[in-house]
Amino acid sequence: MRRLALLLTVLLPSLLAMSQTHYEGTIAVGGKGGASLSRVNFNPTVQQVFLPGVTAGVMFRYIEERNFGIVAELNLTQRGWKENFEESDYNYSHRFTYLELPIITHIFFGNQRVKGFFNLGPEINVMLGDGIKSNFTYTDAENMEYFINDTRHIEQMTMNVHNKLDYGICAGAGMEVNLNPKHSLLLEGRFYYGLTDVFPNHKTDMFSSSNSMSITVTLGYFYRLK
Repeated sequence: MRRLALLLTVLLPSLLAMSQTHYEGTIAVGGKGGASLSRVNFNPTVQQVFLPGVTAGVMFRYIEERNFGIVAELNLTQRGWKENFEESDYNYSHRFTYLELPIITHIFFGNQRVKGFFNLGPEINVMLGDGIKSNFTYTDAENMEYFINDTRHIEQMTMNVHNKLDYGICAGAGMEVNLNPKHSLLLEGRFYYGLTDVFPNHKTDMFSSSNSMSITVTLGYFYRLK
């Protein structure tokens, strides 16, 4: 219930913005691409570092005259986690590829040339696939001397994805430069926090939570239609 309440809290501004139709707005479409850093919040904790990846997609934006609008996107994004083996040469990462749909409240300020902005809203994700990259036989890790002498959890290395549908909240900030009345470039940093566990979370399961989080930095382009 707490997660649902949090999602409704960030969704409400978007719904209110869509209901305000008494202003003449502008419409723009565009695309973006960039890099991502992600991890999975396991409980109990798993030793890990951020996993680098890529993100790219298309954008639709409707802006009200009073510094307020809505942005909808359709992106392909890589998330997952990378195990931290510190000084060891072992390497293990599990990467997820998501089709994501964020619907974002867009608040901006500035002048006709340069604007700053904040984005906040809910996001729905569908996992299209996942893959594991490792330089050791992770399915037999429990019998390897390194892992026998280590206190780390290894169960997550062989777990199958349980939830391929993920939802959460995202928030970002950036700046936009208008090249002319029709064309603009924007740079944004964004944080995503998932509210769905990737792996099973029943009382009999190893992990009580395994939700995703990521940071993305993207460069985008908008073309104004109206």
